[in-house]
Amino acid sequence: MKVQRIGLIGYGEVGRIFSIGLKDKPGVLASGAWDLKFADPVTRDAQLDHASIHGVTAYGSMRELCEASDLVISAVTASNTLAVAQDAAQFIRAGSVFLDFNSASPGTKQQSAAVIDARGADYVEAGVMTSVPPYGIRVPILLGGTQAAALATLLAGWGMDAKAVSDKLGVASAIKMCRSVMIKGLEALVIESYTTARRYGVEEHLLASLQETFPAIDWQQQGSYFFSRVVQHGKRRAEEMREAARTVFEAGFEPWMATAIADKQQGVSERARDGVFKDIAKDARWQDYADRLIAQLPPKK
Repeated sequence: MKVQRIGLIGYGEVGRIFSIGLKDKPGVLASGAWDLKFADPVTRDAQLDHASIHGVTAYGSMRELCEASDLVISAVTASNTLAVAQDAAQFIRAGSVFLDFNSASPGTKQQSAAVIDARGADYVEAGVMTSVPPYGIRVPILLGGTQAAALATLLAGWGMDAKAVSDKLGVASAIKMCRSVMIKGLEALVIESYTTARRYGVEEHLLASLQETFPAIDWQQQGSYFFSRVVQHGKRRAEEMREAARTVFEAGFEPWMATAIADKQQGVSERARDGVFKDIAKDARWQDYADRLIAQLPPKK
């Protein structure tokens, strides 16, 4: 597999990391991106300046990106997975590869693959198995599809931690989505449990009990990390959990837990949008976040 030009659909946190991180890899002549924010007068200048400073080509449209790229990487929000694949399918070149990074259900990925494959391009699904920022482009990724093995070899040559798990679509995304139920579920549980404990003034007892039961985890530090990630990315996490719920439903089960997790993530994101956590320090304790949530409540009777 030969890739000389890479195009990222989405220039958010993940899109920036990969478009910048892959631009100087062996054989890569150019790395570019397209994002709706490039066309928004409010965000356009800052986005284009960032791309220019980091040597990333800012394409003027989805069409320009697809026509110029050998490898198209979709890195958007979960709810836009299929819509982006449908849009890209109008312009993608036969023989190119469409790598879908998005957190979506096996069914959504299979629908996306159908429209890409119909254009003569190769669809590869990806399950990004943990938060990207700490790892950068070396984040563990599972790949699925007929070209998964070939693409994994290419990406590994670029220093990425990519592994082909199946030539069938849906396997990588099923692994990712089932993991998300656990990880995002832990986030939701910690936020609900910790905030409630602080409201009752029993958080020290809670943390001590958790530490005794699960001594390998620093529950104070983990709580702070979970709160910060959900406050920062709750909307995106809620969308991912809607896709996790879809995954559970596609398997034939009622997604009670996944749906509740999505609702919790969404609720925190809405409070963040409303400014509840405004000006909280980057290294804030979980108690600082919990206090903001408690402050929104009426006094206890």
